[in-house]
Amino acid sequence: MSILHDLAATIEARKDADPDSSWTAKLLAKGPEKCAEKFGEEAIEAIIEATKGDVKKLTSEAADVLYHLLVMLAARDVALDDVLAELARRQGISGIAEKAARSKG
Repeated sequence: MSILHDLAATIEARKDADPDSSWTAKLLAKGPEKCAEKFGEEAIEAIIEATKGDVKKLTSEAADVLYHLLVMLAARDVALDDVLAELARRQGISGIAEKAARSKG
């Protein structure tokens, strides 16, 4: 899991970088909406590769999805550890029960 933490830390460090020197800084400079749009584009590309069955391309697209998810979270100041804590909270709870509990609140 440390690779995700390392990547999240690198993305966080790029927030103040010159957009001309870093793709991450360039994305973040365009704002949260653009970061979300880019995440969506990458998710669609991963879906396409999943339906094609090309494992190598799907693996590459999945890496892009994770990177762009972290950029999107950073753009809204959501920490990776907060997302991981939410996953830990849900661990061991039936997906059906967890979703029903969210619907009530």
